[in-house]
Amino acid sequence: MPSIFSRIIKGEIPSYKVAEDDSFYAFLDINPTTKGHTLVVPKQEVDYIFDLNDDTLSGLTLFAKKVAKAIEKVVACHRVGVAVIGLEVPHAHIHLIPINEEKDMCLGRPLVPALSPEEMQEITNSIAKAFNEGA
Repeated sequence: MPSIFSRIIKGEIPSYKVAEDDSFYAFLDINPTTKGHTLVVPKQEVDYIFDLNDDTLSGLTLFAKKVAKAIEKVVACHRVGVAVIGLEVPHAHIHLIPINEEKDMCLGRPLVPALSPEEMQEITNSIAKAFNEGA
């Protein structure tokens, strides 16, 4: 059975896509810990990130770097933190989380207040624009 991320990539489930290429897909987390919290996934469905082949793993990291640079351009933050937990969905993924202090990286802390669909789309559009401009 395909993971929820595979279904998002195929367009079966809507997402706030910020970037995509032939191998990778990035979209806003719908339960963000901070505004701009983005997930980066390989299109190839592999459960554990360290089971990805070397080319896919390195490509995922480089794609995530470009997405992080785009996030930094549009979300007020000191930097973008990176987390790989991998237990919540059986599909390798990277969390990119805009942070101003270390506690912003805690995925177990209360989430930001719910963002409206309009706010989510505005963030999506801003990050996507920065990404496409070569952040």
